[in-house]
This record gives sequence, structure tokens and C-alpha cells, in this order.
Amino acid sequence: MADNPVTDGVTLVRQRDTPAPGTPVVIGVPGAAPPQLHRGMTVLATVSLFIGTRSAWTAAMTSDPVVAGIISVCYAGILVCGVLALTARGRRALTRVDAGVLALAVVLVVCKYWLNHAGTDEGALTAKAAAEILRGHPVYGQPWPWLFGTPKVGITKTMSGGADYTYGYPPLTALLAAPVHAVIHSTAAATLVTTGALLAGSVALWALLPAPWRPAVTALCLGFGLLPGYANAGYPAITALALLVPAVVRWPATGADGRLGREGALRAVCLGAACAAQQLAWFLLPFLLIGIYAVRRGELGPRPALAVLARYTGIAALTWAAINAYFAAQDFHDWLHGLLLPLTQKAILHGQGVMGISYYFTSGSSRLDYYSYGTALLLIGLLAATVLFVRRLGPALTVLPWLPFYLATRSQDGYFLMMTPLWLAAAATVPAAMVATAWQPHLPRLLNGQRCKAALAAGLMAPSLLCVAIAAASPPPLRMSVAPRFAHRPHSDTAATRVITAATVTAVNTTDDRLALHFASRTGQGASNWWTVTSGPAALAPHASATYVVRPQGGAHALPGGSSPHMYLIAVTGTPMTITTARIPLAGSTAR
Repeated sequence: MADNPVTDGVTLVRQRDTPAPGTPVVIGVPGAAPPQLHRGMTVLATVSLFIGTRSAWTAAMTSDPVVAGIISVCYAGILVCGVLALTARGRRALTRVDAGVLALAVVLVVCKYWLNHAGTDEGALTAKAAAEILRGHPVYGQPWPWLFGTPKVGITKTMSGGADYTYGYPPLTALLAAPVHAVIHSTAAATLVTTGALLAGSVALWALLPAPWRPAVTALCLGFGLLPGYANAGYPAITALALLVPAVVRWPATGADGRLGREGALRAVCLGAACAAQQLAWFLLPFLLIGIYAVRRGELGPRPALAVLARYTGIAALTWAAINAYFAAQDFHDWLHGLLLPLTQKAILHGQGVMGISYYFTSGSSRLDYYSYGTALLLIGLLAATVLFVRRLGPALTVLPWLPFYLATRSQDGYFLMMTPLWLAAAATVPAAMVATAWQPHLPRLLNGQRCKAALAAGLMAPSLLCVAIAAASPPPLRMSVAPRFAHRPHSDTAATRVITAATVTAVNTTDDRLALHFASRTGQGASNWWTVTSGPAALAPHASATYVVRPQGGAHALPGGSSPHMYLIAVTGTPMTITTARIPLAGSTAR
């Protein structure tokens, strides 16, 4: 145990679990005091509960004073837990404080959900799917454009100039929301399921981790406010996260001694259900299977390890198939298309990944598809590296699946941060010692050195990086210039606002491809709704030029404000995926 100096004002001693003979003992100091690091984690978890609590209390004072009162009581609880975290004298006492902090976090999440449970596009689509399940109607392949008429319900635009209005997730969350929707006829039926899944998954992870790690669960899952925001929006990925918790905690113990047992079977069921809840679980699946097989083969040999993996995979697959069977039987093509939709829809660029080079920092790219190629190749390379170096990469197995998303054309942070509790689960329960004896393929002697292994790993990643370099370095497919038209529209009794009503675009196709162009504008990271082409060809032939007249949706688009406003017109194509960006001149233009 770490030294913990304690003083009674006269004698300074070092506290140990078993004092050495002759060592003075300070009366009243327990022999099994919690480590200071555990105290610090508890304090951090307690402080994290303040995040977003003031804004929730402010909103509640206007709309629901009873909830505001509950939040005020929680404030007192936070202060009390802060004191107890620093004064608890035993490990059990500090664990009880951790439980109290978790309970406060749950209450605050429920209060925030009560104040805002309308959801976004994911919640609206899931609630609609739940309603259709209750009616016995098909869920997949059915467009519901009327769901997207509010600011909170965003539209996923596609590079082909359209948008997706269909349900594009596996069915489990909608199935769970169906009985709730029978009582609550609104989007709240879906957001209640995802919020409940987050709370259940957080409590389960808290209970499964060693005591010193539990405060981190409270902070990460509930206190910081990131995951509750996604749960309140109705993201099915939160359901998948909750189900992945049992599958990931101490995953190297799955099938130990060649026996899957009830615990292993439960892990497999949770994994299959997670894959039936959201597509992100699919990316973790192969890494988890590789890790389990390598650990079991190192312990048992190839055949027993393969038998364990077959039973585990079979249970997971049967669970997934049972959840999907009804929808596959309704219309197999639409069901399969719906499940693969996020991977095949060619959604418009969005996110914080390397595709931003072509979207934000250059004039575009004629080879955006190479970002997708790089994503697939990086996933394959990471899987190969996991097979070759599982003893080194095994503890990071829950992080590796999300690296390829950084190269994708849709690389938004939600794909990364919604699964971060699994990173914590691995850090707490999968130390390097648990995979130290895992099987790895025998490498030739020439590759056994550390530098050679590093070079081999780099070689596995090189094809994906080459694809990214091609996409980022490729020039835009068009030489494009924009001449905007402006007008002044009434804004108030004393002022008018300047808007853009149309733009004349001159475009020259510099590629060998026939390009069907679609136009939108952007002022920051997101694109507007599609502009209407009122004049110009439907497709621009290779090396041809044309003049287009395009108008914003609704006939007018407000100009950006600020001291140095910038506005850009983008032209995109779906096949091949390309983007061209041209700045719209705003200064010195006359209204027309």
C-alpha cells in the first residue's frame, strides 16, 4: 500500500495494512484507508455532476418548478458527496459514496430527460418505426419525409442530390420502443428506451468494474453530459453500447478452460443483440473474435480454441438472426438495404476527419471515393495487425475499430465518443497480463526485431494512407466561378436584411467522367439544403463547359454575419464522388 503520512500533532507515522513491530500506531486511523487516487476519482466524478446542471435548473424554473426543486436537492447532495469523498475513512465507506454519486447522476439524467425528450432525426425515425411495428406495417424501405420538418430533426443529404428519409438501423431499438409507443404516442417512446439503456448500461458497467474505477464510470457515462445528450436524442447506438458492456468487460476470460458456460453464453447473446441494435457494433465484432480466439488458442491449442469461438459466434449469430427474422421475412431486399444504408448511401461530407482537407481547406477533390477505400483498407490492416500483434494490441482492442472512421467521408465525432465507456472497461479489466500468453503467428527471424515489427505494422497501414493522400491531393473536377444575385428583404420595422436570391455558375469539367452536378452552400462546417438548378444541363460531359443558374431553397438565403463573413458554393456528384468549392463574392455586389 502506498505511504500515507498521518500526524496526531506529536508523532508522524507511515500507515500500513500491517504495522511493523515497534511502529507507533495513531489511534483512530483505519488500517485499510482507500488510496488517494480512488478519492481523487470520486471527487472528479462528483464535480462532473455540475456539468449542464445549471442550465437544466434554469429551464426547469420556467417550465417545471418541481423538477427545479429536485435539481436543487441534488446540488446539496453533490456538496455532501464532495465532503464525504475526502473524509471517508474506509474503502467500503468510499464505495458507498461512489454509489451515492452514481445515484445523484441517475437522478440528474432523468431530470434533464424530463425537460427535453423530443429527440432528433434518429429518435423520430425510431419512434416512427416502432409505430409501424405495432401496426404490422413494413419498416424498411419506407420514406417518411414529413418527420423532418423541425430544426431538431436533421436530414441526411446524399451526394446524389437527394436525402434519406428511411429507417437505416437494425431493428432492436425500434422493437424495444414499440410497447412504449403503445402508451406514449410520440418520439419520447424512442428516447425513453435509449435513455433507459444508457442508465442500465452505466449501472452494469459500474457494478462490473473494480471499486477504484467506478467513479470514472459515473463521470464518463453520466456526468460529462455527452452520452446523455445522445440518449435523449434517441440514438440507437446507445442501446448497442449498453449491450456491449458485458461482452467487453474481462473479454479474455470468455471460454476459459474451454468452457463457454452461462457467463460466456450471456456475453454472446449481448454481442448478438448489440449487432441487432446499431451498425457500430459490427466494427467491434471481428476484433473481439480475433482476441478471444488468440487468447484461447494460447491456453488450449487450435482445435479447442476454434470450438469455443464457434459456440460463441453461433450464439451471437442466432441472437442477431432471431431479432431480425421478422423484418427479413417481410421484405428481404428492403431489410438488407436498410441495414447497409449507412455504408452505401454516400452521405454528404461531414465530420472532423481527414476528409476535411478536401471539404474545408482546398477547392475540392475529384477522387473522394479514395477516402472510402482508405477506410476499408485501414480496417483490414488493423485486423491483420491485431492477429500478428495481439499481445501488444489486445488491451486496445476496444479502441482500434474506431480508427478507420477518421478516414471516412462521414467522420463525425459521435462514431468515436459514444463507445468510449468500452475503452474504460478495457482499461480497468483487460491488463496486458491477460493477453500475454495469447497465440500469435510465428514470424520469420528477419521480422522478429522491434524495428522490423514496427515496419511490418507500418506496411499494413500504408495502403490506406496512400488512398487518403490520393483523395486529398487530387484537384477538384471543375473550374468554377460564381456570380451571385442579391436582394433586400424586410427584417423588422426599421431594417432590411440582405439575401442571396440566385447565382450564375460557370463550370468547366476537367475530368473524363460525365458529372451530374448538385449545388449547395456552406458558411461553416455544414451544407445547406440543395439549391434548385433553374438553368443548365442535367449532366456535364467530359471536358465540357456550361453555365448554370441556381437558386437557394425558398428563393432566398441569408448572408452570413460577423466581421469577416465567408460563404461558399459547393458542387458535388455521387458517382464518382467529387466536390468542388468556390467562394461566393459578397462584398461590393449590388442588390437585384
